[in-house]
Amino acid sequence: MTTATGSRQGVPDPASDPEASVFPRGCPSRTVMEELANKWVMLVLLALRDSDYRFNALRRRVEGVSEKMLSQTLQTLERDGMLTRHVRTAIPPCVEYSITPLGAKIADRLRGLVDLVEASVTTVFAARDAYDARRP
Repeated sequence: MTTATGSRQGVPDPASDPEASVFPRGCPSRTVMEELANKWVMLVLLALRDSDYRFNALRRRVEGVSEKMLSQTLQTLERDGMLTRHVRTAIPPCVEYSITPLGAKIADRLRGLVDLVEASVTTVFAARDAYDARRP
């Protein structure tokens, strides 16, 4: 149930609570963080940041994702307001997914993280090799 201000009853609004943080167990932003930490969510947002996609084209773009997982991911992102689903009346019907302004903001931040990871992969693998060499 939502209140007149649009927040859920009994759920603190992190935007208006200076004490709100992802660290307390009950913080509502934690559930969003959990969803965003999913690799399929990240990859779908990054793909939609670049272009709108139909389901099968998006599935080809995000290699390795199953049809079921992609469908669940798209539903989650649509529910959270990060993408929109457009049904075009045609024969056969055409469904296209596009990113929302909120999704684009998040995808932009994710892109920065991905750029850093891609630039650091050699260093990470060297650290792994050094760690593994120290282990009996």
